[in-house]
Amino acid sequence: MPMFHASLVWLQFGICATLILIAGTQLSRYGDVIADKAGLSRSWVGLILLATVSSLPELVTGMSSVTLADAPDIAVGDVLGSCVFNLGILVVLDFFMPDESIYTRASQGHILSAGFGILMIGFAAFCVLIGRQFPGVGIGHVGFYTPFIVLLYFIAVRSVFFYEKKKVQEFIEAREDRFPEMTLKQAITRYVAASIVVVGAGIWLPFVGKQIAVLMGWDNTFVGTFFIAAATSMPELAITIGALRLGAVDMAVANLLGSNLFNIFMLSIDDLFYTKGSLLSHVSPNHAISAISAMMMTGIVIIGLLYRSNSRFFKLVDWVSLALFLLYVLNFTMVYLHG
Repeated sequence: MPMFHASLVWLQFGICATLILIAGTQLSRYGDVIADKAGLSRSWVGLILLATVSSLPELVTGMSSVTLADAPDIAVGDVLGSCVFNLGILVVLDFFMPDESIYTRASQGHILSAGFGILMIGFAAFCVLIGRQFPGVGIGHVGFYTPFIVLLYFIAVRSVFFYEKKKVQEFIEAREDRFPEMTLKQAITRYVAASIVVVGAGIWLPFVGKQIAVLMGWDNTFVGTFFIAAATSMPELAITIGALRLGAVDMAVANLLGSNLFNIFMLSIDDLFYTKGSLLSHVSPNHAISAISAMMMTGIVIIGLLYRSNSRFFKLVDWVSLALFLLYVLNFTMVYLHG
């Protein structure tokens, strides 16, 4: 019976992952059509449309973790672990581009969203470390940091929008209609349908991941940071690889960096739903390890986008990707040991 139960859990995991991979690929295609039809830059569509939809599983998981499951460490671990996982996906993308580094192909405009990512993740790390010392500072049960996270997120989105808006006219003039067989309405309808599949499977997937974690006997911080985060980040992986296959490198990179901004924003939403007090005052300070790792990894991405070196490590990946991979492994090790 236990073996049958374990097999059933893994079967559910496989079904969820397959649905997300298929629907996520379609989601990137229709996002690209919307960008072309509406005259928006690919980076803007990637940052807002794809990043928001692909991060909805983290949102639903976080809300259920702090309400139904009463597991705040799962919620925070999922958010910060997803930030690290998203940056690790860049290593996979770089591997799929053997002839040229992804950091030389991607626009340097991503540095703006990456910089805001460091700011927001760093603020979250600061609040995690001091949360237990100031549990009562806030408005009711909501922590003092929540309004600041919301403000930072909307400043970031507004700043990136106006930065990208300057290039919209150039984008329209430089390209003809690449999808004459599809109208904007059809693209939006199919985009919404694919989004529903991604979100539905993404909602199911974290609970399957929690069952797997229970079978293995790991603690909440470690499980939330790696297993739940990896499970809920499947849309980012599917969407990003799908965008890369379409040749939309900027959409792929913007999806990952934009998802990290939205992930930190979700901490404020989780805090609103956690009624036992300030969320970050009820979680392990070990979450700061993942936050600091995500900051260092984002800094490395910025260096790669600015330096634009095309040197390959054993002709497989750029040195930037190698550094990202080593930091991911270091983060995994440190969270496991402290957990």
